[in-house]
Amino acid sequence: QVQLVESGGGLVQPGGSLRLSCAASGFTFASSPMSWYRQAPGKERELVAAISSYRSSTNYANSVKGRFTISRDNAWNTVYLQMNSLKPEDTAVYYCYTARFDSWGQGTQVTVSS
Repeated sequence: QVQLVESGGGLVQPGGSLRLSCAASGFTFASSPMSWYRQAPGKERELVAAISSYRSSTNYANSVKGRFTISRDNAWNTVYLQMNSLKPEDTAVYYCYTARFDSWGQGTQVTVSS
């Protein structure tokens, strides 16, 4: 059974940092591309960052380039999203996703506010 469990969200001031984690189980993680999405209130879910499997090439939404970094640890079946220089417009529920199995995590709330 594919399972994705996010953690690391919370309340942070503008300019601050957070690191999100997504622990995966039930599938061969190392061979699966992974991605992070987010959904703000009243908006559609959008792709934030993605990482390929073994070679770990990455791509980012223009709105987060230079501020967010996606990475993975195949030994721990975990994908991360390091978020720096956070802005109020980054406030959203962040979801981990594997397209290979079309499976989502439950989401973790990130709130950027003073």
